[in-house]
Amino acid sequence: MRNARADAFENTPRDVIATGNEYPSHYVLPAHSHRRGQLLYASTGVLTAITGEGSWVVPPRRALWIPPGVSHEVHMGGPVSTRSVYVTPEAALAAGLPERCQVIAVSPLLHELLLEAVDLPAEYELDGRDGRVMALLLDEIRRMPALPLNTPLPHDKRLAALCRELLDRPSQEMKIDDMARRAGMSRRHFTRTFREETGMSFTAWRQQACLLAALTRLGNGDAITQVAMDLGYGNPSAFTAAFRRVLGVAPSRYLGMS
Repeated sequence: MRNARADAFENTPRDVIATGNEYPSHYVLPAHSHRRGQLLYASTGVLTAITGEGSWVVPPRRALWIPPGVSHEVHMGGPVSTRSVYVTPEAALAAGLPERCQVIAVSPLLHELLLEAVDLPAEYELDGRDGRVMALLLDEIRRMPALPLNTPLPHDKRLAALCRELLDRPSQEMKIDDMARRAGMSRRHFTRTFREETGMSFTAWRQQACLLAALTRLGNGDAITQVAMDLGYGNPSAFTAAFRRVLGVAPSRYLGMS
């Protein structure tokens, strides 16, 4: 099904349903949740999903698994084409799908299955070819590796608000002392609390936020040099080295990988 609202088929008598949608640049889906789990696939374009636990960036040919009932908002970095698979809680549990949000790789086979699934009727034949496509789709989702494309948010309200601000305007130039002062904490209290609540040091978190913001901009065609400078890196080489260290390849290659 294409351009269909998710709530239109929550009660469809099928464990797995797929839809496709097109969104304009900078479109925002306000916070919402589904009874079903959702695999949100960026066929083209880059999107960002935000929950109470963190922020996930989904480049082209990657997908985000969102468990049933998790409230999330979605921001389109540019024009985005999505394919979504909605799975009942019972089927998600039986298939062994993750219990928390997770960005996953998308294999060529999973890509083709997603494209095929959106063209199936809502009440497809369970015992025929269409049912086998959907069963294979779940199998392929389960075997995909997780990718380090999220930035966790702390639970402390002061820290969470500051982190949301930094996600909106990420910069390597934001210092620990400045964050601690704005949070009304000593440097020691801030660093200890931040690590306890996110599992990361603030320095590592800040770098992750910058690199994921860079993915959105690079996906929209911005030049590496401009992105590096805007994010506070001293030069493009420093940015490229950090990108490769965290994501495994240079930024010029990453968005072309499938």
